[in-house]
This record gives sequence, structure tokens and C-alpha cells, in this order.
Amino acid sequence: MDAVTGASSYTGRYIARELLALGRSVRSLARYHDARLFTEGVEWRELRFSRRSELVESLKGIDTLYNTYWIRFPRDGQEFDHAVNSTATLIQAAREAKVQRVVHISVSNADASSPFPYFRGKAATEEIVRQSGIVYAIIRPTLVFGVEDILIHNMAWLLRHAPLYPIPGDGQYRTRPVYVGDVARIAIDAAAGTSNLVTDAAGPDVLTYEELVRAIRSAVRSRSWLLHVPPPVALAAAWGMNPLVRDVIVTSEELHGLMHEVVMSHEPPKGTTRFREWLSQHADGLGRTYAS
Repeated sequence: MDAVTGASSYTGRYIARELLALGRSVRSLARYHDARLFTEGVEWRELRFSRRSELVESLKGIDTLYNTYWIRFPRDGQEFDHAVNSTATLIQAAREAKVQRVVHISVSNADASSPFPYFRGKAATEEIVRQSGIVYAIIRPTLVFGVEDILIHNMAWLLRHAPLYPIPGDGQYRTRPVYVGDVARIAIDAAAGTSNLVTDAAGPDVLTYEELVRAIRSAVRSRSWLLHVPPPVALAAAWGMNPLVRDVIVTSEELHGLMHEVVMSHEPPKGTTRFREWLSQHADGLGRTYAS
């Protein structure tokens, strides 16, 4: 049996599906779950970092722990430091429960000296995994896309509904989109090894941000006008729409991180799904509604 933190979550559900297809049993540790996603093969346990003994018990008998837990940005009293400490609690519980291997989903360009708190936090969780004494694989995805993805989906939503789409700066900063199903496969393949591993999960295509936007614009047949604007203007426009969608469309860190190519990788691609081919197959449903 394997455990996945959040089999109802975005990356977690793809990992769980792939494991089930391979004949594995899955235990999901989650703060919430959607029973409609899996009718059988998944055992649900509540993820409570404050109850260490329960966490250890939930991890007993587990061969591999696939950890996808993280927060997108500080909210409702949860800071990145809180998420780092929660990850430490989880990994310590895995060690106490004698979990054989941890596959930790991190992010491309995680770095303790990064100017971005998100990436410094991810680097701190990687160090926790390295120091755990458990055999590990650290997977660093770039820009993850898929049907349930929020970023690409909402870019399409804006392109469908807004007469103007602002592109921050020159739009020439690069991305390396990777399909979420490929990330799941890379993670599960990594679990088969017996030695420690740190690897990027990147797709086969390198696209500038403007090329990414134009590809989505073409796929959804948008007539939205693309306009290059200073980053503060693009951020202000997004913030102005936040009350309309009752969400945070993009944070300052996400925008500036994108412009600093934090979702770029220079490793050989392990993902095989091409972004434009995927777009052509899913364009009809992409961006029809806003995804929160």
C-alpha cells in the first residue's frame, strides 16, 4: 500500500489514479476528500498535523509516501513557515511509522537563497526530506498543466471573456510546461529506485510566456487583444478582478517568479506530452468557467 497526501488534490489525484492502474492500494491523507473521484481502491484518512500519533498510525504499513502537500500563498493564518513545519511533522511521522520511501513533490528551482518565499519554503522542505534518513526522491515540476489546472484554465477564461489580455513586460521569459499525468508517472517511476534522487519534471517544449498565451488564444479562438504592459499594471488589473471572481488571480510573487523563469528547467525533459497537442485536444472545454 502507498500513501498520497491529498488524493483529491490536483497532482495527488493523478498519482493515485496511476498507482491504482498499477494494482497498488492507496491511502489518502487529506484535510478533505471527494468520494466521487474514487469509488474503490482508496482508503481515506484525515490529515491532521496537530495529532502526531494519528498521523503515525495512518502511515503504518505504507511502502511509499507521495507527498504533494503545500500552500499556494499565505492565507487564513497559514504562512509558508507553517507549511514547512507541517511537512517536517509529516516526514518525522513517516520515519516513525517505518515508511520505506518518500517521493516529495517540490518545484523547479527551489532554492534556500531564492528571493521568493514560496521557493525558499520548498527548498526547506527538500532539506527536511534529505535529512529524514528515509530513502527519497524529490521531484521538481515546472509549469504543470492539465484539465483541472487553475493557471492555464484561467488564462483561457480571461482570453475568452476579456477584450484585452495584458502581458507583463516583454513576454519573452521562458516556461517549460509539463503535463500533470507525466508528473505522476515520473514520481511513480522514481519510487522504483533504491537510491536517493533529485530530478526536474519538465515537458518537451520551451515556450516564452507570450508564446504560451498566443497558443492558448489560438486554441480557444479568442479575439482578445494582447497588450504589453509594465508588471505593476498587469498586477493591478488582476487585483481589480479579484473581487469579481472572489479569488486571488495571481500574486506578486507568482508574477515576478514567472518573469524570473522559475518554471524553467535546463534538464533533459522527462515529460513527453506536448503542450500544443494537448491544447488542441482540450480547447473546447478550456476556460469555459473560472476555476478557483
